[in-house]
Amino acid sequence: MNGEVGARVEVRSISKIFRRSRQVTQALASVDLCVEPGEFICLLGPSGCGKSTLLHIVAGFIAPDAGEVRVDGIAKTGPGADRCMLFQAPTLFPWLTTIDNVLFGLRARGAITSESRRQAGELLELVGLGSFGGHYPHQLSGGMRHRAALARALINRPRVLLMDEPFAALDAITREAMQNFLLGLWGRERTTIIFVTHDVEEAALLSDRVCVMSGRPGRIIATEEIALGRPRDEVLRDTAEFVSLRRKLRERLADA
Repeated sequence: MNGEVGARVEVRSISKIFRRSRQVTQALASVDLCVEPGEFICLLGPSGCGKSTLLHIVAGFIAPDAGEVRVDGIAKTGPGADRCMLFQAPTLFPWLTTIDNVLFGLRARGAITSESRRQAGELLELVGLGSFGGHYPHQLSGGMRHRAALARALINRPRVLLMDEPFAALDAITREAMQNFLLGLWGRERTTIIFVTHDVEEAALLSDRVCVMSGRPGRIIATEEIALGRPRDEVLRDTAEFVSLRRKLRERLADA
């Protein structure tokens, strides 16, 4: 639906320190990362290692203390329509229907048109919710709410999707279904995706490349190219190649 491949993202020597009262916490230390247009990468690391902080910095929600973020060569110092972030909870507005949730950002900017309504309908079809546009969030399953949130992100035609453990709260069956759905959608759209997870299997299944982060202060200490063919599905999980890769990533994570 974008009509163009995702953007190139460069993270250059990013450091971040949080100061609360007398407590000083260095969350990130000199993080460097380059994500190519249309690439799907996962940030894998232990809890509290700064994965989410790094994602918030790329989104423009948090300013780094040192370093910079560039998207297609342009320095970014705040949020922008070229980047969109999805969180663990889908954060739909309970008083709005599914299609009105998808259109919320455009409505807030006074940008609702007949064309945008048509696009919202197309997106709901794309995410398998074409017949649920008039439903409210409480009438949708957990997986459906996540797909609605994804449609809301895509209507802004972002070049970069930033996903912060979006499936962590789902049950195992729904999580696998959403992983497969995301792979199919990314295969069509080729939006650049930076996906945060602490799940080794999820990282191996989804990404082109896994960047392993150390414990605090967070640094990227290893990068693993995922040389598995695409398209990928749940059958891949049981192959010897996948099991070997999963073991290798666990070892990398243990070293973190």
